[in-house]
Amino acid sequence: MSESLIPVPRVRGAPMSTPTGLLERVVDQRVTLRLKDARELAGRLLGLDDHMNLVLDEVEETTAEGSRRLGRVVVRGSNVISLNASGGLGPKRN
Repeated sequence: MSESLIPVPRVRGAPMSTPTGLLERVVDQRVTLRLKDARELAGRLLGLDDHMNLVLDEVEETTAEGSRRLGRVVVRGSNVISLNASGGLGPKRN
């Protein structure tokens, strides 16, 4: 019995991109991360690596107990549940 491939839907004809390729388009923008331990981090994305570890600056951490300023942080990519870039996707970088 042969398996058929299921087509991957595209958003309005947008080209396929890798997750890191999409994240590179929001470098230098403000982002909000939701982490596995229910914390939320908001800050400016400075960079990322191939493992999707993220470097953020001007970070504010929000928990059930309150919020605090952290400054610059490195977040392990496997701890991130979601990322929201309020400014939307920037232009593609070559």
